[in-house]
Amino acid sequence: MVVPVLVAFLLTLVAGGATSIGAALGVLGRGTPARTLAGGLGLSAGVMLYVSFMELLPEGAAALSDSADGSPTGRGSALAVAAFFGGIALIALLDRLVPEPVNPHEFSGRVDHADVHGPSREPAEQAADRALRARLLRTGTVMAMVLALHNVPEGFATFVAALQAPEIAIPVVAAIALHNIPEGLAVAVPVHRATGSRAKAFWLATMTGLAEPAGAVVGYLLLAPLLEGPAMGAVLAGVAGVMVFVSLDELLPAAEETGEHHTVIYSLIAGMALMAVTLIVL
Repeated sequence: MVVPVLVAFLLTLVAGGATSIGAALGVLGRGTPARTLAGGLGLSAGVMLYVSFMELLPEGAAALSDSADGSPTGRGSALAVAAFFGGIALIALLDRLVPEPVNPHEFSGRVDHADVHGPSREPAEQAADRALRARLLRTGTVMAMVLALHNVPEGFATFVAALQAPEIAIPVVAAIALHNIPEGLAVAVPVHRATGSRAKAFWLATMTGLAEPAGAVVGYLLLAPLLEGPAMGAVLAGVAGVMVFVSLDELLPAAEETGEHHTVIYSLIAGMALMAVTLIVL
């Protein structure tokens, strides 16, 4: 039994560790150009919106249904919708409790496309950059927490699949690893832009991926009875609501502040397409 458990854990670690690839991509190069920031945030928003509506919410509805064939019922769908908006209400409440100086709704003005730490800036531009850095740091931190929360049951699900049938787990691990890359990018890009520290951005993003093997261990030892059936369905639907709110309230507004509107839109669509291909392969 020890060997299958170790193999399952290693596969889960590989899936979660792919976040580091996105983190590395987010901190490469000298500075973070506005187009790169816009593209990274737009891509991640597209991934999160698509996976929320096309994977998490339907899976939550199916888990909350009591149909013999596992298809969503009217009652299961209604409960999933309730959990979905419950997740939105929770993150919106937390958003309202954030102090105004770092709240995205309180920031106005676009930033120059020059490097955020450039020395030859007007005082007003420097103040605007400081405000944007505070906003992006908050965005990256919130993203890290939300993605870590999302990755805990995801890691446990990967672990259980690998434990039961490793050959079935391989495509699951590959698909999860693929969509973990833009997740790492989503955290690393705003944190790097906000702090100028590649190390901080890389490790914060990497830690979100490590929530998957952590979820595997915790779930295997303690939470297996609580992450089955209706409870798991409510968690999936609630996390979908949180991810949608973060995408619309944090990622897309921050991306638009760069002034690269078309880059944001194209990247958003590319993120949706990437996630769609991943789900089809899965």
